[in-house]
Amino acid sequence: MSEGQGTPIGLDESLLKITKGAGIAFLGSLAGLALGFVGRVLVARIGTEAEYGIFSLALVILNICATIGSLGLPEGAARNIAYARGKGDLERVRKLISASITFGLLAGVALSLAILLSSNSLASSVFHKPALAFPLKVFAFGIPLFVLLRILISLFRGFDDVRPTVIFQNILLNAFFLSLLIPLFVLHLPFENVFYAYLSSLLATSLALVFYTRRRLPFPAKPVLKASFNPVASKLLHFSLPLFGVAILEMIAMWTDTLMLGGLRTSAEVGLYNAARPIAAFISMPLGAIVMIYMPVISKLYTQSAIPEIRRNFAIITKWLCSATFPVFFILFLFPETVLRFLFGGNYAAGADALRILSLGFMIDNLLGPNGATLIALGESRFMMWAALASALINIALNIALIPPLGIEGAALASMIAITSINAIRCIKLYSLSGAHPLSKNLIKPAAFSFGTAYLIYLVCNHFINVQIWMLPLLFILYCGIYSLAVLLTRSFDREDISLLLAIEKRSGINLSPLKDLLHRFL
Repeated sequence: MSEGQGTPIGLDESLLKITKGAGIAFLGSLAGLALGFVGRVLVARIGTEAEYGIFSLALVILNICATIGSLGLPEGAARNIAYARGKGDLERVRKLISASITFGLLAGVALSLAILLSSNSLASSVFHKPALAFPLKVFAFGIPLFVLLRILISLFRGFDDVRPTVIFQNILLNAFFLSLLIPLFVLHLPFENVFYAYLSSLLATSLALVFYTRRRLPFPAKPVLKASFNPVASKLLHFSLPLFGVAILEMIAMWTDTLMLGGLRTSAEVGLYNAARPIAAFISMPLGAIVMIYMPVISKLYTQSAIPEIRRNFAIITKWLCSATFPVFFILFLFPETVLRFLFGGNYAAGADALRILSLGFMIDNLLGPNGATLIALGESRFMMWAALASALINIALNIALIPPLGIEGAALASMIAITSINAIRCIKLYSLSGAHPLSKNLIKPAAFSFGTAYLIYLVCNHFINVQIWMLPLLFILYCGIYSLAVLLTRSFDREDISLLLAIEKRSGINLSPLKDLLHRFL
C-alpha cells in the first residue's frame, strides 16, 4: 500500500494490522492482568495458603473443563472464518458462526452436568481433598458460560477484531470478580463466598458479551441445531478437533505441575507455586496479545500464497516481542524474592526459585516466536496435536520424577522443559514448510549484549545493595535503557522499525524526530 493510501512506506498492511491489533490486545491484557493480580492477592489474603491452593486447583479444573467443552472451536473458528473471508465466501462464514456456537453450547452443558455429578468423587478419590468438592459444584455451572465466552470472542477474531477479547475476557471478567472480592475482604466473610463471586462474575460477563455480539457481529450469531449437520460444520470440526487435542494437551502440559503438586505434595505448596506462576506468565502476555490478531491475518495471507511476507512478519514480530519483554524478564529472573514479598507477602518468598525457572521458560517461549499460531494459519492442526502430545508426555514424566524430591522447583523445571520442547518441535516444522525462523541476527546481537550487562548489574546489587521493592521500577527503566543502547550499538534495527515509528508518530501526533534522527545516525 502506498504512502498516499495511509500506510507508511516499508510497513506492509498485514504487519501494520498485526501491530495495531496487538497493541490494543496488549494494553487490554495488561489491564486485565493487573486486575487479575489484585484479585489473586485478595483471594490469598482472604483465606489461608491451603484455601488459596484449593481455589487455584478449582480454577485450573474449570479452565480445563472449558477447554474440553470448547472442542478446539475458538482457534478453529477464528482461522476458518478468516480463511473464508479471504476467499470471499460469506455464506460459509454464516454457517461457521452458527455451527461454532451450537457445538460449543452442547458440549459445555454436557460437561457441566458430568462435573456436577462427579464432584465428590473427583475431590475425594482423585485429588484426596474433600474440601475441593464444594468449589467444583459451584464452578460446574460456569462451564457453559466460559465456553460461550471463548467462542463468541473467537468469532470476532475471525473478523480481525480483538476488542471483545480485551473488553470482556481480559477486563470485565477480572473487574467484576475484583469488585465482588473487595467486600468479602473488608467484611471478613467466609472463604466459600470467593467461589460464588467468581461464578457471578462469569455470568455477568457472558451476558454482557451476548448482548454485544447481537449488536456488533456482522452476521447473526445464534445456535441453530440443523446448522451443525452440513459440510461446512463437518469441515470445521475436522479442523478444530486436532486443535481441541492441542488445547487439552497444552493445558495438561501447563497445569500438570499444579495438579501433581496437589496430589503429591501439600495445598500450601500449590498456593506458593500459583503465586509464582502467574507472575512469570506476565512475560508471555505480549505473545498472547499478538496471537489474537496474528493468526487470522496470517491465515488470509496464506490464501494469497504470500509465503515471503509470512516469513518476514514472523521474524519482525518475534524481534518486537522480545524487545518488549526482556526488561520484565530481567526483573523477575534476577530479583524474584523482592517481587513475591511485595505482591503476596513474606511467606511467599519461598517460591523465588520457581519464579526464576518459570520466567526463563516463558522468555524462551517468546524467543521462538508465534510458531504455533503460524502453523495453525498454514492449516497444520494435526501436527500441532502431535507436537502438543510430545510436550505433555515430557511434562508428565518430568513432574513424576522431579516433584517428589524437589517440590515446587521440580514442577517449575518440568514446565520450563515442556515449554522449550514444544516450541522447538514447532519451529523445526515451520522452517521445513516455509523457511520461517525466529532468531534473526538483529534479535540475537542486542539480546546477548543486554544479558551480559544485566547480569553484571545484578552482581553489583547482590553484593553491595539490599534491593527493595521501590528500586525495581528504577532497575526496570535501567534495563530498558540497556536494551535500547544494545540495539543502537549493535545496529540491530530493520526498516520496519523506522516505519513503525512513522506510523506511531502519524497516529499519535507525537513528534518523534529526535528518535528518528538518532536511529538514522546508526544506519
